[in-house]
Amino acid sequence: MAEIIPLPSKRTPREPEPLWRDALGDLLRRLRHERGERLADTADRAGVSPQYLSEIERGLKEPSSEMIAAVAGALEVTLVELTAAVADDLRVRAAERAVVGVRAAYTLAA
Repeated sequence: MAEIIPLPSKRTPREPEPLWRDALGDLLRRLRHERGERLADTADRAGVSPQYLSEIERGLKEPSSEMIAAVAGALEVTLVELTAAVADDLRVRAAERAVVGVRAAYTLAA
């Protein structure tokens, strides 16, 4: 039987959470740049158009799991590695937002 994970308590967000597609796109672009590849090279291996890959990287498209797998394969990373890296990036962003929120609250209190 599946484990039920409790939802976090309700709170008023200071700024919107980053979208998964934005974090995914940022990571895909970073991976591509680290490999020193042009958009067209990676897109060709993934079987997508350079325009579509560009839109994924900019967070403008919500790619299907098949498209994510194709681009991950073209960048020689597994879906597990890609998903874990996106989750790590989102955790870092959340921690940064929390620090900024604490600083803002401290400044307002002073």
